Amino acid sequence: MKFEDLLLEIGGFGRFQVWILFILCLPRINLPMHFLLHNFLAATPSHHCAIPHQEAFVNLTMEEVLLISIPRKPDGTFRSCEMFSQPQFHLLLNSSLQPDNSSVIQHCQHGWVYDHSQFTSTIATEWDLVCEQRGLNQATATFFFGGVTMGAVAFGYLSDRFGRKAMLLLSLVCSVVFGMLSAASVSYGMLAITRTLTGVALSGVSLIVLPLGMEWVDIQHRTFSGILTSIFWSIGNMLLALVAYLVREWHWLLVAVTAPCLLSAVCLWWVPESARWLIANGKVQQAHRHLLRCARMNGRKDFAVSLEALRRMAADKKPGGSYSYISLFRTPVLRKISLCCGAVWFGVAFSYYGMSMNLTGFGLNMYLSQFVFGIIEIPAKMIMYVLVNRVGRRQSQAWSLILTGLCIGANVIIPKAFTSLRSVVAIMGKGFSEAAFSTVFLYTSELYPTVLRQNGMGYSSFLARLGGALAPLVFLLDEVWRSLPEVTYCGVAVCCGSVAFLLPETLNARLPEGIEDIE
Repeated sequence: MKFEDLLLEIGGFGRFQVWILFILCLPRINLPMHFLLHNFLAATPSHHCAIPHQEAFVNLTMEEVLLISIPRKPDGTFRSCEMFSQPQFHLLLNSSLQPDNSSVIQHCQHGWVYDHSQFTSTIATEWDLVCEQRGLNQATATFFFGGVTMGAVAFGYLSDRFGRKAMLLLSLVCSVVFGMLSAASVSYGMLAITRTLTGVALSGVSLIVLPLGMEWVDIQHRTFSGILTSIFWSIGNMLLALVAYLVREWHWLLVAVTAPCLLSAVCLWWVPESARWLIANGKVQQAHRHLLRCARMNGRKDFAVSLEALRRMAADKKPGGSYSYISLFRTPVLRKISLCCGAVWFGVAFSYYGMSMNLTGFGLNMYLSQFVFGIIEIPAKMIMYVLVNRVGRRQSQAWSLILTGLCIGANVIIPKAFTSLRSVVAIMGKGFSEAAFSTVFLYTSELYPTVLRQNGMGYSSFLARLGGALAPLVFLLDEVWRSLPEVTYCGVAVCCGSVAFLLPETLNARLPEGIEDIE
C-alpha cells in the first residue's frame, strides 16, 4: 500500500487539510516582510555633506549656503558625496560659474545631512552608510541571505532527521529572538550578526512550510495547495508596503515585522507532524494517531488501518541506512535532477530579488511600487495554476524564468524617456518572476522522494539563497556600466530557465517515496 492510497481513504483534501494549510499560511505571510525588508530598512534618502557653521553664513539662506558649499551635478542637483574645501562666494553672483579649480572639491569631512521627509531613520542614516560606505549598506541584505543560505543546509537536514513540525517551531522561536535583537542593535556589527542569524532561523520557515502542508494533500489538490500557499507570500508583500508606510523608524519597523512570528509559533500547536515523514522514519504509532484524527475531521469515520500495515509501509520506504546531502548525487537520475534544480533555483532567486530590491525608477513612490509588485503576483499565480496543470511543470518553469530575463533585458534597451512602457515591462517581469518562484517550490517538492525531500529542498534552497545573497551586490556594478546589473540579471535568468527543460515532468505523478521510485 502507498501513502497516496491512505490519503484517498481518509480524505485527501477535506477540513483537516484546509485547517492545516490555513495555519501554515500565517508564517508564509511573514516571510516576505523580512526577505524584502532591506528596501525600507536600508533605504538611502537624499543627502549632502554637512556644512560647518561659519560667521560669513549668517545673512545667507540655506539654499545659498548649499550653493557656495556643495558642487552640482550636470543636471543641476547637489552632489551627495562631495563639498568645496572653501566656500565659493563668487557663485552667489552667477550660479552657473564653475569653481576656480577642481582641487577645491573634496569628500565630505563633517558627515552628512539627510532628508527626513520620507524616513524618520534607516540604518543608512543611523551609521552613515552612504558614499564610500554604500557597499556596507547593500551588504546588509547579503548578510541576511547568507544566513538564509546556511539555514537552508541546516534545516534541510534537521527536518528530515528530527521532523518537520519540531524544526518549524524551532525556526519560528529563533526568528522572534534574533529579530528583536536586530531591532535593539546599537552598532552596525551587531545588526549584521543578528540579521544573519535571523536569516538562518527564517530559512527553516521558508523551507518547511510548503512540504509540511503538501505531504498531507492528495495528488489532485497538490497544485492548488501549492499555489494557495504562495498567494499568502504576495499578501505579505503588500502588507510590507503598508507596515513600512506606517512605521518610518527602522527599530520599530523590525519589531513590527518580527512580532507576527510569535503568533505563528503559537498556532503551530494545532498542526500535526507529517504522517509521511513519521511512516518513513518508522514512527507508526504517531502516524496512526494523526491519520485517525484526519479521517475523523474529514468525516471518514469508517476508516481503519492497522499498525501492522503501517509498519509494512515503513519497511518498504526505509530500505536501510540514513540519508544525507551526498545521497542526492549518488544515483544518476537523482544526480541530474539535483544539478538542474540547483541551477534553476539560483536563477529564480537571483532574478526575483534583483527586481524586488529595485523599487525606484518606475514613476511610482517606493511604497506604491512595493504594493504593485505584490498585487501583480496574485494574477501571475492564478495563471500558473492553470498552466502547470495544462502544459505541465517543466514548460511552465522554464518559460516563466526565461520571460523574466527577457523583460529585464527589454528595459535595458527601452529609452529612459518611455517611463510608462518601462513600468509596464517591469511589472510584467515581476509577474513572470513570481510565477517562476511559485512553480519551483511546487515542482521541486514533487521531484524528490519523501526520504530525501527536505534534503533536496535544503540543497535547492541553499543555491537559491546564494542567488539572493549575490543579487543586492550586483547593484554595485552600476559604477562599471550603468546597465550592467540588468544585463547580469537577464543573462542568468535566461540561462537557468533553459536548464529547466532537462528536468522530468511530474504532472499527475505520485509523490516518490524512495530513491528507487526516482531511478
